[in-house]
Amino acid sequence: MNARLKRCLVLTLISAIGTTPLLYAQESQVTEPSRPNIVLILADDLGYTDISPFGSEINTPNIARLAASGLSFTNYHTAGSCAPARAMLLTGVDSHRNGVPNIPEALPPEQSAFDNYQGVLSQNVVTLASLLQDAGYHTYMTGKWHLGHTPELLPSARGFDRTIAMADTGADNWEQRTYLPIYDRANWYADGEEHTLPDDFYSSKYFIDKTIEFISSNESDDEPFFAYIPFQAVHMPVQAPREFSDKYTGVYDAGWTVMREQRRLAAEAAGVIPEDTDVIVTPGTRQWDSLTPEQQRHHARRMEVYAGMVDAMDMHIGRLMDYLESIGEFEDTLFVFTSDNGAEGSNLIRFDGRSGLQNWFDTVGYNADYETLGERGSFNAIGPSNATIAASPLAYYKFYASEGGLRVPLVMSGPGVDRQGEKTDEFAFVTDLTPTILSIAGIENHNGSWKGAAIEEIVGADFSDFLVDDSLNIHEQF
Repeated sequence: MNARLKRCLVLTLISAIGTTPLLYAQESQVTEPSRPNIVLILADDLGYTDISPFGSEINTPNIARLAASGLSFTNYHTAGSCAPARAMLLTGVDSHRNGVPNIPEALPPEQSAFDNYQGVLSQNVVTLASLLQDAGYHTYMTGKWHLGHTPELLPSARGFDRTIAMADTGADNWEQRTYLPIYDRANWYADGEEHTLPDDFYSSKYFIDKTIEFISSNESDDEPFFAYIPFQAVHMPVQAPREFSDKYTGVYDAGWTVMREQRRLAAEAAGVIPEDTDVIVTPGTRQWDSLTPEQQRHHARRMEVYAGMVDAMDMHIGRLMDYLESIGEFEDTLFVFTSDNGAEGSNLIRFDGRSGLQNWFDTVGYNADYETLGERGSFNAIGPSNATIAASPLAYYKFYASEGGLRVPLVMSGPGVDRQGEKTDEFAFVTDLTPTILSIAGIENHNGSWKGAAIEEIVGADFSDFLVDDSLNIHEQF
């Protein structure tokens, strides 16, 4: 029993003693509603079969624990790139109406002339955080924002009480530096103010450290919390502590052709895909056997670091789960785990560690050397052929309107999720999560009006009933 519910029960007993029979007081304790805590975890560029419950060779025991106690969606879809997915996830409003139809860095002038095509979260939408905040929730965010970095667009102005926010497409995971030459600096913010990262920074660790700090600051009161944790893992630069990457030494030596098939068979065995599903090989994928041993060695190490980054993220998720158990809040916490889009297939790194960005790498001190790949000062990206492992058995990856770009894992566990250890192939979409979470929290849909102003209506479907009854459909069947 969690600490907050215990306090509620004690107060109920105290008020009942002397005026109400104890038995009646105990009955009222059982039926008294309790708003759940909510932890919304968003991986970045995580592929369809990159977690162990979906057939991965990568060790993700904590996500697997959530899957075993909840419901996994094998037919969940999102946007093809990060910012539109994040905007839809947090509003339940289609990306062409919420201001973020594409990442702002890629919007052409022909589109940016329109109000809804600015690449930042519009003021005519209200976030899930704001609605939960209005209902008395403490609201926290730690991780990548990418929905605007002016004061009125930062998460601290969009419903979050406490924040650590990376405002760009991404950044280095080891230090305060940008990862692409399109940025002059890495734009980090804390509670709306410019922020300097600590010397011992590693992104996945820091985000969970700060989440625990924020939750503990209000542990003594009776209000629930909403924690939104958009990790940088496994967005490039793909980086991980060496002890995690080295766990996968030799795992990818057979190459992407073998690993795609291994993932397919494991996904079939896990019930993620139907039996005898064909792997669709993305056009342009290189033949592993055509590579030199040196090329194979470098490509395999890139995947070892990738696996290590996923593994490290899972370990830090486990730290949060352990903390919530230690304070008696775990059983009253709804966990939602998913990815913003499919795996990243950009071809930035060659087998010899050189890059199309080499002049910039030389200027800022990045390298992709085999010996230190994934460590501080290195730049790693898995590339398009390795991305076919992450997306297996699907075709293509991030930025493509294909299954490999749009179809990602979704795992939900905790209060409101009565179906435990199940997988479903029912179709669900990213805009469905906001109305579903609101329903589980007992908060009404705003129906296009908030604080006296007209706003965009939620278009997603509330599937909270489906989490209890598998005979229902989320969307109308055609």
